[in-house]
Order: sequence, then structure tokens, then C-alpha cells
Amino acid sequence: MHICLILAPGFPILTYVLLREVISRANTLAGRALFSIELRTVTGTPVSSLDGIEISPDRTDWEDPPGWDLVILCAGSSPLGRLPMGLRGFLMRAQTAGGTLAGFDGGVTILAALNLLDGFQAVLPSEASEEETEILSRIAPSDQLFCFDRGRLTAATGLAAGDALLAWVARVHDPEIARQVSDKLSLGHFRSDGDARHLPRAEDPVLARMQSIMVTHLGDPRPMDQIASDLELSPKQLRLRCRKGLGQTPTQVYLKLRLERAEQLVRDTVLSVEDVAQATGFASPSSFTRSFKSRFGAPPRQLRQMI
Repeated sequence: MHICLILAPGFPILTYVLLREVISRANTLAGRALFSIELRTVTGTPVSSLDGIEISPDRTDWEDPPGWDLVILCAGSSPLGRLPMGLRGFLMRAQTAGGTLAGFDGGVTILAALNLLDGFQAVLPSEASEEETEILSRIAPSDQLFCFDRGRLTAATGLAAGDALLAWVARVHDPEIARQVSDKLSLGHFRSDGDARHLPRAEDPVLARMQSIMVTHLGDPRPMDQIASDLELSPKQLRLRCRKGLGQTPTQVYLKLRLERAEQLVRDTVLSVEDVAQATGFASPSSFTRSFKSRFGAPPRQLRQMI
């Protein structure tokens, strides 16, 4: 099966790495090339991630797709700056041929701007300008981590995008392969329906929602006051509720989730320590290394050497 991944300038590097890892692991576990992947960029030229990592496309044109099964648009904030003339036609031809169109984070905004999500349900991007909000108003918002709706697959960035791709793999090929890839990448309990993955068990639905918000914002941690506001609680009320339900403060829960993701990236990717720190929302490599060592007993470079 054929996958086309289209990157826009400022794309989130964690999402890109996870998508490539999911496909690579699925092929390895199957013992054959179940999925091929071709890389394109919105500009037709090399583009840089939000972190400054440059990626070059495999092709620079918008010729007819050779039977794409999945076309993914991966973008960060402000994704509408340079949309090429041929992109919409490319996506429409992929759709007509039976392919699924996917948008992750700012990729959702691109699909919406091209009128390819009108009347669909979708996961909205974490950030949007006033202009983008108007464009996204034509979409029925989903509160899930990812959403499948009639040939459209949408998700937020990072972990949710990895789950979304795994759900697609489960649908088009084999749920068992998807589960094994999830286990190999330490993504937690795989869900094919878009609901939040298993986190520290929270019987309280408010705390479950808190954890979902945290999971979708590992690379760009939301202020705790904002999370409390999203849950219609005061920060004090959230702390008390979290201590009662999970035995930890919200800050402790959030840090644990970020460090567990960082540990997976150190083990299973070739990202530098600096890139892992940025991908999991740490202000500097030094603060990341201190927190990582406190949690896992060794700094990230040493842990990677031990693997």
C-alpha cells in the first residue's frame, strides 16, 4: 500500500518521526514492505521543521498519484502561507482513486482551506489564527484524539498522529500488526476508535479529560491555569481533585507523561538529546537531562549507549 506524506514549513518533528517509525516498524514486523512512503513538501523544495531540521522531498511535482492509499498533510501553525496550485487537484485525484486524506495539526487547516473537510467531523488544530478559525468553522469538531470520517483522518500533533496512523493500519491491513507496533514504540494501549490511550487510571472523567489534554500537548505544554480553565475548574480545585483521584499533583502527572515520551524517543529514534528535549516541551537540554536522570537513573545519552 502506498502512502504520501506532505510536509509544510514549520511541521512538528515529533509527528514526522513517529509517522516514519510506525511505517518502518510495521514493515519490519511483517517481514516485508507492507507500506511504501513517498515524501513531498508543500513548497516542492526542502522545508524545515519548527525546530530547524531540514527535510528534502522525494518528488517536487504534483503529477497524478500512483494509487495512493493514504495522503497525509503534516503542518504546524500558520500553514496557509504558500499553498501550491496543484495541491488540491492532487488530493482530489487521490480521493477519487479511493485514498484516505489525512491532516495532522495544521494539516487539518490546509484540508479545510481547500474545501476538503466541509461537512466532515475532524479534530481541530491546537492553535488557529482568526482567519484559520473562520475556515475551520465549516468543520464539525471532534473531541477525540483522532477522528475517522468517510475517508478523512484527522488528529492533533505528536502522539495522537501516531495513534491515528496505527488506527489506519488496523483498518486497511491488520489490527494485530498495529498492536505490535504500538507495543514496540511504547505508545501505550492501542485504541482504534480515537479515544484517549490508557494513562494513570482515572475514574474521574474530569481527570481523564485532563490527561487527554496533556497527552496532546507534550511538545508545547499548556500552562496549568489554562488546563484548569479548559476543565472549568480553578487551579486549586484541579490540584485537590488530582491528588484525590491519582495521588499526584497535575504538574507531577504532566511531567511524568513528558518524560515517558522522552524515554521512548531516546530508545527508539535517532533524535539528538536537544531535539528530544524540544519535542517533549523542555526549556533547555540541561533542564531536560536533569529531569530525565532523576526519573530514569541515568542521563539520556548514557541510557541510549546502554541499549
